[in-house]
Amino acid sequence: MSEVLASYAQGSWFTPADEGTPLADANTGATVARISAQGPDAAAMIAHAREVGGPAVRALTFHQRANILKEVAKHLMGYKEEFYALSHRTGANKRDTAVDVDGGFGTLFSFSSKGRRELPNATVILDGGLEPLGKEGTFVAQHVYTSRPGVAVQINAFNFPVWGMLEKLAPAFLAGLPSIVKPADQTAYLTVAVVERIIESGLMPEGSLQLLTGTHEGLVENLGPQDILGFTGSAATGRILRGHPNVVDGGVQLNVEADSLNCSILGPDVAADDPEFDLFVKQVVAEMTVKAGQKCTAIRRVLVPEAMADAVTEALSARLSKVVVGAADDPEAKMGPLTDLQQRDRLRESVKTLRASSDLVFGDPDAVEVHGDADAESGAFVSPILLRARPGAQEPHDVEPFGPVSTVISYSSVGEAVELAARGQGSLVGSLVTRDEDVARDIVLGAAPWHGRILVLNRDDAKESTGHGSPMPVLVHGGPGRAGGGEEMGGVRGVKHHMQRTAVQGTPDMLTAITGHWTTGSRRDIGDVHPFRKDLSELRIGDTISSAERTVSRADIDHFAEFTGDTFYAHTDEEAAAANPLFGGIVAHGYLVVSLAAGLFVDPAPGPVLANFGVDNLRFLTPVKEGETIKVTLTAKQITPRTNADYGEVRWDAVVTNTEGDPVATYDVLTLVAKGEEG
Repeated sequence: MSEVLASYAQGSWFTPADEGTPLADANTGATVARISAQGPDAAAMIAHAREVGGPAVRALTFHQRANILKEVAKHLMGYKEEFYALSHRTGANKRDTAVDVDGGFGTLFSFSSKGRRELPNATVILDGGLEPLGKEGTFVAQHVYTSRPGVAVQINAFNFPVWGMLEKLAPAFLAGLPSIVKPADQTAYLTVAVVERIIESGLMPEGSLQLLTGTHEGLVENLGPQDILGFTGSAATGRILRGHPNVVDGGVQLNVEADSLNCSILGPDVAADDPEFDLFVKQVVAEMTVKAGQKCTAIRRVLVPEAMADAVTEALSARLSKVVVGAADDPEAKMGPLTDLQQRDRLRESVKTLRASSDLVFGDPDAVEVHGDADAESGAFVSPILLRARPGAQEPHDVEPFGPVSTVISYSSVGEAVELAARGQGSLVGSLVTRDEDVARDIVLGAAPWHGRILVLNRDDAKESTGHGSPMPVLVHGGPGRAGGGEEMGGVRGVKHHMQRTAVQGTPDMLTAITGHWTTGSRRDIGDVHPFRKDLSELRIGDTISSAERTVSRADIDHFAEFTGDTFYAHTDEEAAAANPLFGGIVAHGYLVVSLAAGLFVDPAPGPVLANFGVDNLRFLTPVKEGETIKVTLTAKQITPRTNADYGEVRWDAVVTNTEGDPVATYDVLTLVAKGEEG
């Protein structure tokens, strides 16, 4: 008898005592594993996540969490062969498995990179700039993101047992939240295998990842206002979760990704002999057949100009006729089976409903020719199905056939194409194939409110395009309305989605102490040692140099103009400069002022400062006229050690003032500084 799938709870593996129910191989119907409705105590798992996992993750900086994600991805890469073999049993062929398994690993790598490049090596994220609340500068506010003392619970769909878990785990972990994973039963054995490898690596802190198989009893009931529930699945289940008392009244944050009747639109500018026509046909067929159409991003509605409907239908049918259906591990097969026989039965019912207003133009929902030794009845095999909607058809906009099924729908104008796209009532993704920029603008802006993502495809971006159906970890993944209304991933946006944004009000000194980031108006420490002589172990937020003065002469201005070639009249033509109310005479180049300021604060001898790698937020506030004197105040604003290097980044607040003490330029100076012995 096949083994009963275990759960990982409270630091150990829990295997149910009963025999459970069988999970079938999608290709043969043979039992792969068994799954039980008996599970560990969900309330205890949640408590363990909050009390053990949460504090351990929140004690790490964003960079430390990001490095762990990278190491987990590298560890899992060593077991691809094992995961691929199990993935084939779910019905996924090599191409499908790459989308799920490799896509999941890539998501971990992407979030790791984002975390290290775009987040501070700290535990707090600043959101936007400082908000002054008083005239004297003693009362200010700063929006910040902080980690929640809760747990991220994910309830996943069957079609992506690896990526579906990792794309939720990565932003949650980076945000400081422990996760509890509840996989869908049909393919849970693959999720269990991946979690086993993560746990055995010891890379993630105990309690930061737990796994619950077979049952969700007690999960939602024990969540509270600091917890996040992420669900991917049917709109019907999404509605049930939205109505749960802990969501309605208990403050549980719910993120739903549900049914999606995605469309692809062929622009009215595309002719049958254009490269875009072939791109359109290839994309539709790919989206129908990858994962046997069992993707929430698959193209269900094919919107084409009336004059092109026949040509598109014929081209799609011709290409679909070349699709070989067979076992997932058959190298000759281009499309594998559905996940199980129940999914096949549901698909047949959906096609039957669609045929009330659409004609079948390719395939047979009740019969399919399979390649090799595969058994069409034992496995969950289906034929690709193409339908063509009759005028006024409503069912294609209401029914999502979760499999290799698409419907061709004609439109008569750009406006109607937008209206038809919107009749999906909210989609994860739409695509438009066109080279006409006016068409692109009208359709994208018209359809955008109904879509989480829109791809505009043509010959110019086709080579690099990742395709209609591929969510990218740097982009938000979700959609309005029927698609669930939630958002997943999205790079740093996805991380912040799991955190709490708070407006903190107080004095500049208080905000500096709270955020660990020097705040304008707070104390500066002008010591005896130049800050550029301090390594990261010695440098402190607020360390400041107040420079000597420098008079900007007419000779300086003339030389800079001649040397750089910047002979703008405000620097070279006295009469024209005097006539300009902004200048009133010859003024120094802004970049001359910044260059002279660097000469005032730089300590030229070799030392801890290794390099200047940029300037941010540069603003010229007041013109500097010839003969005026400037000085600069430079303050250590943010210190970010790099965890994998012997140096870190220091952001300095620079303020250049004139003879009257008025700011003439403000900016951030970015340097790389050695860590030192304690770094």
